[in-house]
Amino acid sequence: MLNRRQFVTSAALAGLATRAPLARAATGARAFPRGFLWGASTAAYQVEGNNVGSDIWAAEHAANTPYAEPSGDAANSFALWPTDLDLVRGLGLNTYRFSLEWARIEPEPGQFSIAMLDHYKAMIAGCHARGITPVVTFNHFSTPLWFALKGGWAHPDSPELFARFCDRAARHLADGIGFATTLNEPNLAGMLVDVLPPELGARLVEQDKAMSATIARAHNSPQFLAGNSIWVPDPAVGQAHMLRAHALARAAIKAVRGDLPVGVSLAIVDDQATGSPALRDAAREKLYAPWLRAARGDDFVGVQNYTRQLWGPQGRLPVPPGAPRNDGGEEIYAPSLAGAVRYAHDVARVPILVTEHGLRSDDDAPRQKFIPAALAALHEVIAQGVPVLGYCHWSLIDNYEWGFGYAPKFGLHSLDRRSFVRTAKPSAAIYGAIARANAV
Repeated sequence: MLNRRQFVTSAALAGLATRAPLARAATGARAFPRGFLWGASTAAYQVEGNNVGSDIWAAEHAANTPYAEPSGDAANSFALWPTDLDLVRGLGLNTYRFSLEWARIEPEPGQFSIAMLDHYKAMIAGCHARGITPVVTFNHFSTPLWFALKGGWAHPDSPELFARFCDRAARHLADGIGFATTLNEPNLAGMLVDVLPPELGARLVEQDKAMSATIARAHNSPQFLAGNSIWVPDPAVGQAHMLRAHALARAAIKAVRGDLPVGVSLAIVDDQATGSPALRDAAREKLYAPWLRAARGDDFVGVQNYTRQLWGPQGRLPVPPGAPRNDGGEEIYAPSLAGAVRYAHDVARVPILVTEHGLRSDDDAPRQKFIPAALAALHEVIAQGVPVLGYCHWSLIDNYEWGFGYAPKFGLHSLDRRSFVRTAKPSAAIYGAIARANAV
């Protein structure tokens, strides 16, 4: 019987240490490396539903919450994960990126649920039964309520608490995991004010700060800080704690299984300079570079990209006139993924795994054009020598998009929130055909 670890090694890790050669494809097609990972992504809180012990659940239900609506049942994926895995396999994909819900596994400090660990173990086994490589994120924003009430990532013990969780989860789950990421987009924690338009950023910070204070008072706690909080009392402290948390978590996972590839997923905009790159480079140094340098000790770095940002001598430039925009007002620019991947590898100097990339659009038509165009540009970067292990599209299904609620649509499948029926969009067939051919 094929051992899970052997399965992962033979199917997915062949190109990790050295660049995999480009495979042959039909005339005119751009072939991707042999063993390339073709996947779709979700996050536990956004699809599972009823994560009542989570910090985000408390945030959604605060009296002065800025959240558009509560998550409720979400996509009911806690029960319907076999359905989701069947969707992945049905598209012809070989990879599924999902996350562990820390609040379910450790509902109280030091109290670990074997039942919940077994739940995620069953998901991992379900992946292997379908020929799917599981890419597992140990923390995708949401944290246990007790952790947030200690001050979240602002608390000095937060790195050790996270490492303890990763150690326990790894001892139960690591044998079947294909790739592991510790944290999701930690580089933006406390930094969103530098990314958002100034007026919007200031308003969101004040709303988030007021909500956090309300929750802290309700629980008689000195501070509540959610894992995806926009307001962070001291961003430098939070960043330092998360960098240490990543290093300790990586060591904890590696101590359990040394051959398991471990990395971190970072949000990276394709920043492009028009004229002097000084301001662009300063923004990169603040938002990405510390994490990319830290990733030099990892097996890979996860890149998550959705758009580009143009920079002029005076700062950020608006979206070019006439350029297509997504439903959030950002530019739809397919080559942005390739630019972000190239930059990340230039700094980190380790292989890249695209852990998120997608398009916010209620209309699926732009997505149908966006996916092949972005993958064609990504192929060019691979052909130029950048080692890219795989591509995971965000998201498998329309889901709960945090403070925006269910309005934003990123999914390859639509979701009926009453029946939980998932319906493939035309873009799903387009992406699936690329994955099956291993070429675009």
